[in-house]
Amino acid sequence: YDFVSKEKTIIKVAEIKGSFNKDNYTSERIFVKSHDGIDIPVSIVYKKDLDKSTPNPLLLYGYGSYGISSDPYFSISRLSLLNRGFIFAIAHVRGGEEKGRYWYEDGKLGKKINSFKDFISCARELVTAGYTNEDKLFSYGGSAGGLLMGGIINMAPMLFKGVIAAVPFVDVLTTMFDESIPLTTGEYDEWGNPNIEDDYNNMKEYSPYDNIEESVFPNILVTTGYNDSQVQYWEPAKWVSKMRDNNIGDNKILFKTDLTSGHSGPSGRYAKYREVAFDYAFMLSLI
Repeated sequence: YDFVSKEKTIIKVAEIKGSFNKDNYTSERIFVKSHDGIDIPVSIVYKKDLDKSTPNPLLLYGYGSYGISSDPYFSISRLSLLNRGFIFAIAHVRGGEEKGRYWYEDGKLGKKINSFKDFISCARELVTAGYTNEDKLFSYGGSAGGLLMGGIINMAPMLFKGVIAAVPFVDVLTTMFDESIPLTTGEYDEWGNPNIEDDYNNMKEYSPYDNIEESVFPNILVTTGYNDSQVQYWEPAKWVSKMRDNNIGDNKILFKTDLTSGHSGPSGRYAKYREVAFDYAFMLSLI
């Protein structure tokens, strides 16, 4: 991209073998007003021949932590979902850095609650705008994105048909109190130090495990790795147990532990595709 002439020149295009045709797909960017009037970007991709006159299945992804921007990128495995009539969307919530450093600062420490409210605002707008409805809306997040999933389950459980939380950081207070865990004290800059009263109260406001109440939960798939050193398996395990104890509905709350993997999933050339297929099967079975 030439910043002076504003012209684009294609340098390289990845070769995708098989029947893939990029002209069969389209993407767009919309902006959604959050609870405080801030515009949240949402990136959307789907097949051009999708019938948009009726709500479609939609998977909404979010992360929103550490100043990591969730850039839209091409995914071969995602084509499997798009070809089955799904819309895929990314909610660029605060806590990332898509709109600059202030976007990160406005979604961490005492302002972390913005990340959850931004995501819920994006989900509701996608329903209001007719992209999908509550019976076809799914969400996905992993690690700190799993924290995001835990928060939105507590705050808006009836908004989603299904939620996938991968290696989710959901027992915030207990973990942040445990200074024997190697990552804990370094994470004070992101979440706060629970030994400080204000930080403790901020974390307690959104910590998924600590805010579970009796509810009709959406269908939930939680995945973890037995050897995960960043989010130990017992975090999602106790979270799932507490949700099941408080679930007054009939939806599924599934827990899958991979006994060989760590935080980034199992090793092996094709293992990640089996994981993706499992997640897609969960959603497709509900559709």
